[in-house]
Amino acid sequence: MSKERIKLSKEEKKKEAFRAIKYTLFAASAGLVELLSFTIFSLLPGYYSKYYWEAALASLILSVLWNFTFNRKFTFQSANNVPIAMLKTLAYYVVFAPLSIWLAQMYLIDTLGWNDILVKMVVMIVNFVTEFLYQRFFVFKDSIDTKPVKFKKKKLQEDNKKEDSIE
Repeated sequence: MSKERIKLSKEEKKKEAFRAIKYTLFAASAGLVELLSFTIFSLLPGYYSKYYWEAALASLILSVLWNFTFNRKFTFQSANNVPIAMLKTLAYYVVFAPLSIWLAQMYLIDTLGWNDILVKMVVMIVNFVTEFLYQRFFVFKDSIDTKPVKFKKKKLQEDNKKEDSIE
């Protein structure tokens, strides 16, 4: 059995590279949302490392909503059914969140004594890479670039008007 390699044109490679850059920027902004909210939660009176999972889960939810919204609209430009895409994203987090929070709390913090913020940053890096691959090749796989861009739509309408006036 031979494996087929998918060859991308130069234009497609540029488009995918730009998509990865956009994803990185939006993920970084979501990371800031997550890290800042986690830090705020961890500074609340009565917070102890034993409450890591509550702060981690709340900050993760805020980050996921931010990241999903911007990446669906601007990075993947998907006209996909939003509830279905969100359910697919939720499926990722049903697996990722418990595993990462359990590993962080039980092993890195409680066993190895790592700092909460450092652990959060390591988890966020793993999340960044795995979620991009999951969204790119599963959630938005068949709907990438299906959402009409207003500029393109407006330009098309202007071109159509010009054609109509010429005839």
